[in-house]
Amino acid sequence: MKALILTNEYPPDVYGGAGVHVEYLTRELARLIDVDVRTFGTQDVAAEQLRVRGFSVAHDLAATPEKLRPVLAAFSRDLAFAAQPIDADVVHCHTWYTHLGGIVAKLAYGIPLVVTTHSLEPLRPWKREQLGGGYDASLWVERTAIEMADAVIAVSAGTRDDVLANFDVDPDRVRIIHNGIDTDEYHPDQGTDLLGRFGIDPTMPFVLFVGRITRQKGIVHLVRAIRHLDPGYAVVLAAGAPDTPEIAAEMEAAVAAARAVRPNVHWIAEMVDKPTVRQLYANATVFCCPSVYEPFGIINLEAMACGTAVVASAVGGIPEVVIDGKTGLLVPFEAASPGAFEPSDPEGFERGLAAGINTLMADPGQRAAMGEAGRQRAVDNFSWASIAEQTVELYRSL
Repeated sequence: MKALILTNEYPPDVYGGAGVHVEYLTRELARLIDVDVRTFGTQDVAAEQLRVRGFSVAHDLAATPEKLRPVLAAFSRDLAFAAQPIDADVVHCHTWYTHLGGIVAKLAYGIPLVVTTHSLEPLRPWKREQLGGGYDASLWVERTAIEMADAVIAVSAGTRDDVLANFDVDPDRVRIIHNGIDTDEYHPDQGTDLLGRFGIDPTMPFVLFVGRITRQKGIVHLVRAIRHLDPGYAVVLAAGAPDTPEIAAEMEAAVAAARAVRPNVHWIAEMVDKPTVRQLYANATVFCCPSVYEPFGIINLEAMACGTAVVASAVGGIPEVVIDGKTGLLVPFEAASPGAFEPSDPEGFERGLAAGINTLMADPGQRAAMGEAGRQRAVDNFSWASIAEQTVELYRSL
């Protein structure tokens, strides 16, 4: 068995949950079958049963309107993926960026197509401000790929429901295979040597956010919730890679307003490396995930594996990861309208986030119990070895 994996993210160029998923999934798949990874970048790795090649944009996009460049650059790389000979038994795509490559591979080489849905474009309407008409192109290629795929992998039951509600897909073709976690890599790490350069005092309790600056992650709602937090602890925002200049400016204004009323708001405006993020997770008193759309929420699993209690919004696949009252607290989220991913009551949602954080900050015993239960849940239920075995089983069935 040989699988062709198409992805826009692969180490060292990983900035989101899909890239984390592909990194660990391919590592475990390569213990079981041959794996050919084609990705965006300059990677060139040859290991036992694992070949990784990065592809550059194959067309001149110098005259292309700025908002259309990300989409057309992705399509250009996708054609380059398919132009290299393919001898795999199955092609497996991750994110819409690679779907055109998967479509061409299925049709031109006659192999089954598998699509993992890390998120869904119809449920991310804010992407139009980033991509303009390119958003319509991403909607088209995602719908085409999902509806012609031989199998669709949903990373949560909530995501499976979203796939069936938004696409014309036979339910029998949509399988749930969760995201995973490497609990040897993500573990309670009491080291603090990497935190000093960000001005973080590890002896002071702090609430932590880790993620990209995007509408989806709800980061601005958390920053606005800071004014409702009890005194006596710090806030650390490890938040980089803004989607657009507009949301970057919104984030800057929100952080400035928060700092005006509260000391010890630390903003790490970069994507930090794994050792640093592990120390952040492990030393945080509470981790907060304020997402307004989250098919799975791998950041919650990373925090849990590091033994940290979680406060998260009750959206998408998060309730399948964070068990309310046991590994963390879930904050109700009601959308402003069907299909919208802005809260109907932003102030109420922000107060809910603050209330959950304040509750855990004031209760060391509950925090400790949740941290221990979260670590055990990560170990027991979300191993990458199990996820790879389920994925190979799916490949063989096709």
